[in-house]
Amino acid sequence: MITPLLSAFARGLTTEIAFDVLALAKRLKAAGKDVIELQIGDSPYPTSSSALAAGKAALDAGHTRYAPSMGLPDFRAGLAKLVRDEFGIAAGPENVVVAPGAKPFEQFFCELFLEPGDAVLVFEPAFPTYLPNVLRRGARMVTAPLTPENEFRPDLAAVERFVRDEPRAKAVFLNSPHNPTGGVATKADLEGLAAILRGTGVALFSDEPYCHMVWRGRHHSPLAEPGMMERTVAAYTFSKSYSMSGWRCGFAVTAAPLAELIGKMVNSTLSCAPPFVQLAGLAAIEKDAAERDRTMAAFRAKVALLVAELRRVPDVSVAEPAGTFYVFPDVRPLCRRLGITSHGLAMYLLEGADEKRGVACLGGECFGPAGQGFLRFSTAEPDDRLREAVAFLADAVTRTERVAAFLASNPQYRAGGR
Repeated sequence: MITPLLSAFARGLTTEIAFDVLALAKRLKAAGKDVIELQIGDSPYPTSSSALAAGKAALDAGHTRYAPSMGLPDFRAGLAKLVRDEFGIAAGPENVVVAPGAKPFEQFFCELFLEPGDAVLVFEPAFPTYLPNVLRRGARMVTAPLTPENEFRPDLAAVERFVRDEPRAKAVFLNSPHNPTGGVATKADLEGLAAILRGTGVALFSDEPYCHMVWRGRHHSPLAEPGMMERTVAAYTFSKSYSMSGWRCGFAVTAAPLAELIGKMVNSTLSCAPPFVQLAGLAAIEKDAAERDRTMAAFRAKVALLVAELRRVPDVSVAEPAGTFYVFPDVRPLCRRLGITSHGLAMYLLEGADEKRGVACLGGECFGPAGQGFLRFSTAEPDDRLREAVAFLADAVTRTERVAAFLASNPQYRAGGR
């Protein structure tokens, strides 16, 4: 039987590995294993109270049908006020478009600006879904490393080289606060970035889902820099700030003509974001700021706790992240000693270190080669479980016979591929 040939894009499609590890962790838990889940960037806290009440009321009131593709007018106006008041972005409702979460805007940005053969600069380690969205357009990704020596902040010299030397330079992806490293671009970084990009044909995707999780200073958006609105799409989500990950509520801010085009993309792909979700989001931004800020303070304390615990583990070093609810420890000495890759170490902690217990986290190479030798832990568990996870790590890496047995069964995780 002759069947249609799959596209090269479909055959090579990659995914966000956190969800793959999540699925494995759930299977192990269902089989009776005690798994401490630090692999995915989800909140352990309930959805903020006003959002939850408004969502329920909206369902009861029948707000379950189609909404405008750009988003409900009152919600767009509320979002514009939010970014004006909190981030100094000169936005009105015409600059805002709503979608189910922030991820769709990666695809829409690429559809807005990229043609086959165009070059896109991405700082690595990088969020895993950037690459498939670039490839979807036939464009190519150019990477620049984020380093602990530079606090995982973007290297402006790399941007200058990209704009100067790449004949098809078309876009830059910026993620700040940064997943997975916790690095945060400073106001001076963004001023320098704007100075490089202004007067060029290079667009900027600014991924800002952790905008309320900045532990030193405050969040800055490149949209607040002069001349950047016309070339920038900034994406935000309610998943982190208001613990609404499953609601799928996100929005983008950009120049009005670009927002209108993105609205057409929403129309032709997603139709709209559910109206009851938007009404829940509106209640969150109007009534839940104090609750949000208390939750953010709790996350900050969790991050500090996890950093302090990890610093007690031999051969592990970790810098205090400037933002996000992730900790990104350097485990290269451990990996060298055990002859294992960092993602192999992560999978060993989940599957191989103990029959009854495991810790789910991610190897840094899940975010590209620049992440090799690191692990990413989220703080999405109670404090006692965070302590238990680090104690488990410290003990598991001493079980060299179990490491050897795990590598014998999983040779793909041997350092150097041996």
